[in-house]
Amino acid sequence: MSYVLEFFLGYSLPRISNFHNGCTKFQDLQQIRLRLSYGKCSAVQKCKKIQFLQQGLNLELADHADLHSFREEAEACDGRDSDILPHVQTLRNFPEEELIGKVVMVRLDLTILLREHKKQQSPAACIISTIKYLHKAGAKLILISNWSVRADLQLLKLEYVAEFLSSELEQKVIPVEFGSGFEQSLMEDRHKSDILLLENLSHFKQEQANSSEFSRRLSSGVDIFVNDTFFQSHKILASNVGITGFCYASIAGFHFDEQMSQLQKIIEMNKRPYFAIVGGNLAGKAAALLFLASRCDGLVFVGDAAFQIMHAFGLPVPMELVEQESLEAAHVLVEAAKARGVQIILPKDFWCLNDYYPSQMNIFPANHIMDGWKPVDVGPNTLEEMISVLSRCKKILWIGAVKFSSSHQESAGASNLAAMLYNLSQKNCDLIVVGKQACETIVGKSSHVTADMIENASIVWEFLKGRKLHGLLALDRAYPFELNWDALYASMTLPLVVDVGSGNGLFLTRMAKMRKDWNFLGLERNEKLVRRCLDHVSQSGMTNGNKCHINIPIHCFQLPW
Repeated sequence: MSYVLEFFLGYSLPRISNFHNGCTKFQDLQQIRLRLSYGKCSAVQKCKKIQFLQQGLNLELADHADLHSFREEAEACDGRDSDILPHVQTLRNFPEEELIGKVVMVRLDLTILLREHKKQQSPAACIISTIKYLHKAGAKLILISNWSVRADLQLLKLEYVAEFLSSELEQKVIPVEFGSGFEQSLMEDRHKSDILLLENLSHFKQEQANSSEFSRRLSSGVDIFVNDTFFQSHKILASNVGITGFCYASIAGFHFDEQMSQLQKIIEMNKRPYFAIVGGNLAGKAAALLFLASRCDGLVFVGDAAFQIMHAFGLPVPMELVEQESLEAAHVLVEAAKARGVQIILPKDFWCLNDYYPSQMNIFPANHIMDGWKPVDVGPNTLEEMISVLSRCKKILWIGAVKFSSSHQESAGASNLAAMLYNLSQKNCDLIVVGKQACETIVGKSSHVTADMIENASIVWEFLKGRKLHGLLALDRAYPFELNWDALYASMTLPLVVDVGSGNGLFLTRMAKMRKDWNFLGLERNEKLVRRCLDHVSQSGMTNGNKCHINIPIHCFQLPW
């Protein structure tokens, strides 16, 4: 359990053999309090030794750049087991005074900034606010991104993007090329402006390969890394994973934090009934849909996925519409939904297009689509049933396109569905919209939409499948609760003894009785042992002892009592 102390102090500690079972004594609570408050304590990181009292131990600490044990343990965590995203350090909770004079590298999504106009509470405004906040706090900024904008080659040029950012930020942004002599030019340009922009990282194959040497050069002279590109968290890149090993603090920006909160809402079961509208195809999404079936009260299938579920129910479906690779997944999903009592809503009719006369359209029942006709949209009876069912919901997730792969035009069904969902969102119904097409359809109904919208559906599907979000896991951990140390201990001025792996707390409680002039903190993974120890402490009336339950398998640090 040595990595527990790594979490508190930001360093790897060697084994302590001549002090009880790793029981470590600190002069006061300041180091741990700072560590729990906002991540790695810079004061501790800058020092190379920690003096342990009475034992006279000088423990040499390893460089933080090589320490990943805590993060590697966290990456082994499956978010589906914990039902929560890992608690990571955010810019919102990071001490502003720690930013003064620091070199901060910000990974931002320039594709969003270049595409969207600045408007209140838009993704673009949220990203801009991250940069403005850091600059106002006195940080020296280096901006990095990989951007692509279709149909406008001008927006790909580094100099143009720097001018664009200068206009948005109302601050001079200097473009910097990432070539030979990069470190030297970086030092020179810092004297010209507080904000630098590195060239497009998509030009470098080392970025995709998560090259350690590329990450080291990229982070040259950087103190703090701020990731504000949530949509690429499922990718392993040098600029979102590798770079964190070379900065003493790695935290989430405002936009990243906001999108992470929206992702959390998808798996929360705080409102019922909770239905999910699933569009697109079924291929590769079986695990994600099984997870949704464990959370939702009903699944509404539209798009190509509907045919696979219809086939699993034994309904007649034209064979050209059946995905052979999805047959088994569809059957497993149907059985899981039946076992849990999850309602499945399937299309009752379709608008279909004639293969030979493209101008001809007709409505066919879902179980009787004639040869030579291809479905392009859900029919009126389907929409009527969907509206009837969804109007009773308190929470709705819309993920994926409503239209079918055979359709090349805007879906009238999607437009009607969006109108209905918009009306529900104005009432007491939480609406989460995932996917670019779905978001654009909803926004088209009104400029003031009270819904959580995530344009990038890929990261949502990856998360629902149980895949690791490496860009998220690479960030520093944060304690999930605010700790009132004054309430935990009678005196904050006493030295603190930390017992790692304290078991049932017999040693801890005996020591606490013997030494009233010390404070004690026990760390234990076994919940039953924690409860037993706390009951004993409560009955004895001790005020200098406290014990934390640490759930190691899911890396969720919590104080349940």
